[in-house]
Amino acid sequence: MTRADGPSFNVHFRRRREGKTNFAKRLALVKSGKTRMVVRRSNKNIVVQFVDFDPKGDKTLLTVSGTHLAKLYKWPSKRNVWTAYLAGLMAGKMAKKKGVKEFVLDMGMYVPSKGSVVFAAQKGAADAGLGTLFDKEKMPESKLSNPPDKYKGMFNEVKGKIGAG
Repeated sequence: MTRADGPSFNVHFRRRREGKTNFAKRLALVKSGKTRMVVRRSNKNIVVQFVDFDPKGDKTLLTVSGTHLAKLYKWPSKRNVWTAYLAGLMAGKMAKKKGVKEFVLDMGMYVPSKGSVVFAAQKGAADAGLGTLFDKEKMPESKLSNPPDKYKGMFNEVKGKIGAG
């Protein structure tokens, strides 16, 4: 009998098959040698993490979500630009205390769009004093400077508390 000589079949990594991880993009971020700021959004929340690469597995330095803001500052936790900015600002302040000086943004499989919550979180971390490269056109400046009237006072108060703390 002869051997089968059909085309070879490669099975990709599970997370690639599921459409959860772009390994080429992840490798480029890891090769930078900088701490990654991972921003993920769910249907109701936003999560900001600072992660360092380790060959045995990534090490999460800290995590801040919209629910942390709700518990500490009574901020109405939602997935919006103002919550993302405050979460990024708070995470940036905490990361600075842990010795992080600069970071690269890891937005995962999200498509970058101008004024999105991902860029608002990055702006918050940059405003906390961490170094990063970013395009100022992508930042939601007009949205951040004009929160809704019912949240304007609370936004400025929480921003002041986080900035001072």
